[in-house]
Amino acid sequence: MLPRRAVLILVVLVLAVLGGRLAIQRDDASPAGVQAEVTRIVDGDTIHVDLDGTDETVRYIGVDTPESVKPGTPVQCFAKKASAFNARLVEGEDVKLRFDVERHDRYGRLLAYVYRAGDGLFVNAELIRRGYARTLTVPPNVRFAERFARLQREAREARRGLWRAC
Repeated sequence: MLPRRAVLILVVLVLAVLGGRLAIQRDDASPAGVQAEVTRIVDGDTIHVDLDGTDETVRYIGVDTPESVKPGTPVQCFAKKASAFNARLVEGEDVKLRFDVERHDRYGRLLAYVYRAGDGLFVNAELIRRGYARTLTVPPNVRFAERFARLQREAREARRGLWRAC
C-alpha cells in the first residue's frame, strides 16, 4: 500500500496533467475571438469573410499552401486540391477568428487562426495535419508554431497529401 503522501502527490500530478490537456482542448474547441461568415475561398490558405458587415480578406497564420492564384506564378503541385479542401472545410461556414500579436500583414489582410464555429475544428492545423499545407512561421505570430511543426512532420512521415503528390 502506498503511503498517504505518495497518493496525494500522484493525485496532484494526474489532476495537473488532465487540467493541462483540458485547457488545451478548450483553447482549440471554444476560442475567444470574433465570429464571421465565410463568403469566398481564395485558395488553400486565404478566405473572405463577412465581419460585422465588412468584407475582410483573412490569411491563415502559420500555414502555406501551394500557389494557385498568385499573379505571375504558375499553379503549383497540389494547389487546386488544397484550395478545394479548404472550401470543403469552411465554405459558407461561420468561423471564429483568433488573432496573434500582429493582426494584419503587409497586404492589409487579417491574420488569423480559424476555427469552424459549429464544431471548433482548428482549420489551420487540419490543413497541415492532412498534408494540404506546409508550415510558415512568421514572427511574432508563433503561438502554434511548435504544434504546426509536429503536425507537418507527422504528415510528411506518413506521406499525406502534398508530401506524396509533390
